[in-house]
Amino acid sequence: MVAALDNTNEKLTALDATFLELEQADESAHMHIGAVMLLEPPSGLGAPPIDKVRDEIRARLGRLPPYKLRLSSPRTGGLRWPAWEPDPDFEIAHHVRLEALPEPAGVEELREWAGGYFSIRLDRRRPLWELVVVELADGRWALVSKTHHCMVDGVGSVDAAKVLLDTEPDATARAGPPSPGEADVEASGGADRASLSLNPRELTESSMRLAGRAIQTASGALAGVASTLGRASDPHRLAEALRESRAVAELLVRDELIAAPSSSINQPIGTHRRLAVIEVPLEKLKRIRAGLGGTVNDAVLASATGGLRELLLARGEEPPEQGLRAMVPVSIRPAADRLALGNKITSLFVHLPVAVEDPAARYRNQLEEAEGLKSSNQGKGSRTLIDLAALAPPVLHSFLARSLFASRLFNVTITNVPGPQIPLYAVGSEVKEIWPIVPIAADHAIGLAIISYNGSVFFCLNTDQDSLPDLDVLRDAIAAEIELLSDLASQQSTTAGRAQTKATA
Repeated sequence: MVAALDNTNEKLTALDATFLELEQADESAHMHIGAVMLLEPPSGLGAPPIDKVRDEIRARLGRLPPYKLRLSSPRTGGLRWPAWEPDPDFEIAHHVRLEALPEPAGVEELREWAGGYFSIRLDRRRPLWELVVVELADGRWALVSKTHHCMVDGVGSVDAAKVLLDTEPDATARAGPPSPGEADVEASGGADRASLSLNPRELTESSMRLAGRAIQTASGALAGVASTLGRASDPHRLAEALRESRAVAELLVRDELIAAPSSSINQPIGTHRRLAVIEVPLEKLKRIRAGLGGTVNDAVLASATGGLRELLLARGEEPPEQGLRAMVPVSIRPAADRLALGNKITSLFVHLPVAVEDPAARYRNQLEEAEGLKSSNQGKGSRTLIDLAALAPPVLHSFLARSLFASRLFNVTITNVPGPQIPLYAVGSEVKEIWPIVPIAADHAIGLAIISYNGSVFFCLNTDQDSLPDLDVLRDAIAAEIELLSDLASQQSTTAGRAQTKATA
């Protein structure tokens, strides 16, 4: 059982504050996560009255105490981090409201409206979340969530959603903690890990300058580790410090010495967002996994790789030989902290082999990258860099925060969050679709969020409207790559089946 958590007066961590600082540094960065949930009410009924929705949410906030807290200061950069404090003026109507779609009020209008909605930042003077009810002309309705990333990460937001939603259409709101096993989750595949061999002859003059900066950074980082080593008398602490130093060095070599390639998807962006959604049966991705190897997550990454390749080619751009680099957030949130404030994540940097022409070879290349990541220390190195950056005082941390999300480190964000594989309900209506939203930082035009839910997988592209006018090309190319990989997997399975029949004949 998950107990209710009291986060009053808890200070933001440096990682949580990073998402506030990214917004403060560039008006094009919107650091909220969220989702559009498309719901189907019982026959003959439309969207519930907004007062009923508010009553349901209000009754459940006792299980989500952080959702009634605000920041003690709307900005970072002082001598100490802001803390979470009760909002003395909390009013449910400020956070749960109704909005109308333009005619003809269909799914396309909902998607366009959602792009505009996610272009607007949350009010930092209040608790950093919102829910909006949007009615469609055909009787369906949407519940649209927006939560600042400083408050919760992707896995935490899924857990919060399970408190706000029900597993039965006629469930009533409860004020206590969730029962064990509520809304069981089937993971759609975790992120893999990777390593990279370094050939010094391939270093350009620019890379050498980056190398100098990496060595400087490494010297400072490892000096801190060395200080820890000097104080460590416990052999276990000593071994941990040594592991962290190796992880930091490995990450610096990979992600400083060889920067992410230049690409048209990493130009200055604007403040307006546009969404595109692809729905795929989970069974189809499992079929790709079974026929071509790897995991469901490998199938997801390979589909994104094929789509990005086609986007670059359609723009007349040669796909970079070393591939594009994706930042893949990975949850390290303990089960006991499922509803706690803040982020419990690290990041992996995965190369996407967009330069490989043959789709079968491209998939094999993706699997090799995944196998390399499994044996690397990259996740620990990324976390250690975040921890080292946290040692800087708040007034200086902003500079380090921006470097952790610079286009020099990665080209695109891809996050895959496992969702429940059973139907969920909101105020008696069944959730039919979920479009997850991952934020994009400055100079990053594309964020791809994937969630599995009740037998389907939803790919949602959150993109910059100005620098990605050809979003439809990317959406269609990802969908086409999924179909292509599915066909390849079927052929592979058929060939393997014939070979087995021959062998046993």
